[in-house]
Amino acid sequence: QLQLVESGGGLVQPGGSLRLSCAASGITLDYYAIGWFRQAPGKEREGVVCISVNGAATTYADSVKGRFTISRDNAKNTVYLQMNSLKPEDTAVYYCAARSWAQCRSRSADFGSWGQGTQVTVSS
Repeated sequence: QLQLVESGGGLVQPGGSLRLSCAASGITLDYYAIGWFRQAPGKEREGVVCISVNGAATTYADSVKGRFTISRDNAKNTVYLQMNSLKPEDTAVYYCAARSWAQCRSRSADFGSWGQGTQVTVSS
């Protein structure tokens, strides 16, 4: 059974950077598209960025374009989210999710396995 564990969240000042990790166990991620989602208090969960099986990245949240980068290291069975130039509006719980298909989708309903989430707080 696929299990995902996020790490790397925390408190950072505006303009700072964080790198989130999504480590998988139980099965190889080689055949899964992996997405990062986030949910801020009082808001719906939104798709942020996704990486397909062949490494193609798709950014769904316009607000993070040019600031967030997703990557995968299949040898480590881990996907990363590098977040730069962070803003207070990036504050949210960030989740990684796996989709047992090669291609990315933006809807959370298209992902079958989820991590527990990691809190990111951007504040001075």
